[in-house]
Amino acid sequence: MLWIGDILLIALAYIVANNIITDGEFLRGNIYPYSGVMSLLVVLTILLLNVNGLYSIEHKRFAEIMLSTVVANLCSFVLILSLGFFIQELSYSVGILGMGIILQTVLLIVWRYLGWWVEQEIHQRRNVMLMGSQEECDHVYQRLRKQPQLNLKLKYICTDIEQSEWQKAADDVEVVILCPELRHRYKVAVINYCHQNGKEALLIPNTYEIFCAGVELDKIDDIPVFRPQSLVPSLETRIMKRLLDIVVSGIGFICALPFMVVTAIAIKIFDPGPMLYSQIRTGRDGKEFRVYKFRTMKVDAEKYTGPMLAQENDPRITRLGKFLRAVRLDELPQIWNVVIGDMSIVGPRPERPFFVEQFTKETPEYAYRHNVKPGITGMAQVYGKYNTTAFDKLVYDLTYIERCNILTDFVIMIQTVKVLFTKSATEGMRGRQVSLDVDEYDIINNGYKEIK
Repeated sequence: MLWIGDILLIALAYIVANNIITDGEFLRGNIYPYSGVMSLLVVLTILLLNVNGLYSIEHKRFAEIMLSTVVANLCSFVLILSLGFFIQELSYSVGILGMGIILQTVLLIVWRYLGWWVEQEIHQRRNVMLMGSQEECDHVYQRLRKQPQLNLKLKYICTDIEQSEWQKAADDVEVVILCPELRHRYKVAVINYCHQNGKEALLIPNTYEIFCAGVELDKIDDIPVFRPQSLVPSLETRIMKRLLDIVVSGIGFICALPFMVVTAIAIKIFDPGPMLYSQIRTGRDGKEFRVYKFRTMKVDAEKYTGPMLAQENDPRITRLGKFLRAVRLDELPQIWNVVIGDMSIVGPRPERPFFVEQFTKETPEYAYRHNVKPGITGMAQVYGKYNTTAFDKLVYDLTYIERCNILTDFVIMIQTVKVLFTKSATEGMRGRQVSLDVDEYDIINNGYKEIK
């Protein structure tokens, strides 16, 4: 229904815009080329709405839906203008197109609100049981309480699957969330039980499960064998990514130059000191390189503290720096790192050697991030936040490496536009959180104890 409504509303907006500006005379005189433009506008907008996840809206905040709709239409407008610039046959009135984009954005937001409202009425709140260690359950709980639009309410926690009657507890909930450290045989038993009893099972993956996600079926005689991917992109993929990086970074550098000049002047005026800030980061195959950013922290911010991850309300960040980070203008100089080949447009974010060594000791799989070039943006930046844990970012990064191709890069680039306008994506590492009373939710304390 959303898809059908989108097509009709986009066409309606285009026709109305034409009649407002030209009284309909221009379209009747140029019906063939302008019908082609309208068809192209419909196709591009539908694709961009899909890329921004606007056909699965029941678990999203309406503010996120509205922002994604605006971004999708803005990208559609820019793409059609670009096509008209390079292809003479697609040149057309910018006024008609501009007014049409504004009208269709308003119509699509109203249409999305109606769809979202219906979804909220249909889907009632569901009870959840978390299964895993206390630390893991607390981490998931902190995220659940910040996402009320998911309509998920914590009812039980299972930290001891052997000593509890988790099957009976699962009968009282609609969703079971399995944490990464739960043993494999228990995960299999829980997932089977959920499938047999109409419960939804959500599996938070560990690195083993990421490797298994992209397996290829092979055999030894008649024995089926799974061949996990090596998490190393093919030579063809790396060549195509490099060509894409050269084109995008070249165009991006020219387009970003005015913003870079204004940003550099603003830093000089409001926070005297160096405009640029450089650091040694770890790149592909563990090779170190120097990354460039606009300075957002005070001069010598880590002189007395040593290397630190960004914190919420970090006192080291200047007032101008907070704004630059919010709109990601501080990352613009990294386009030069892409031009010279140290980085890619899309890939895992480069980290300092100090933290790389620390994270690799804690999670050896962290080293797999360096099988590809680091990127200005990536899957962890699109789906995560600044305060997303290192392990959760690692899951996103390894998933990206497994799916690494040109199409994935295009999707992430488009989704990054929305992230630039999302405040939560720039939050630092949080300090204080609401504590979880595990005893209140523990299924053993709620009468689901194994009787032997």
